[in-house]
This record gives sequence, C-alpha cells and structure tokens, in this order.
Amino acid sequence: MPTVEFAPALTRHVACPPQRVEAATLRDALSAAFEAAPAMRNYVLDEQGCVRKHVAVFVNAAMIADRARLDIALAEDDKVMVIQALTGG
Repeated sequence: MPTVEFAPALTRHVACPPQRVEAATLRDALSAAFEAAPAMRNYVLDEQGCVRKHVAVFVNAAMIADRARLDIALAEDDKVMVIQALTGG
C-alpha cells in the first residue's frame, strides 16, 4: 500500500499522521488520507479538486507536474509527500 504523509506546515493545522492507504492512483491515495482528516482536503485541494497553488505533491520525491491530473498510478511501495510551499520576501 502506498504511504501518504503531510508536512508539519500542514499537520500543525490538521492532525494527520503518515498513513498507508489502499489506492491505485494519487487521487485515490489523497482521498483515502482525507478520510482520516477531512479538513486537510481544503488545505490541499481547491474547489475543482486540483492541488492548490501553494501546495506541492511529490511521488517518490518527484514533484507532480500537473496540479489537475491526479490519476497518476501508484505502486504498493510508493511514497506520497504533500508539502505547503512557503512564500514571502
């Protein structure tokens, strides 16, 4: 089962420990993770179900290129990491 983990910048708002989830795609993995922490969905996805502008999603340390296409196939030992990009200046 793939693992989904959210960075501390997100889990400080919504508690959500790393999870192993039954999922064939990235979208399925995120949906399964959101079942444990429903409020996390609003931090990660926008109203259209796309990854928000200031959030980055990595699958096995490779950032996904398309914020809308979350149908990326996942393997049993894949690792999904969701981070919040920090901005400022």
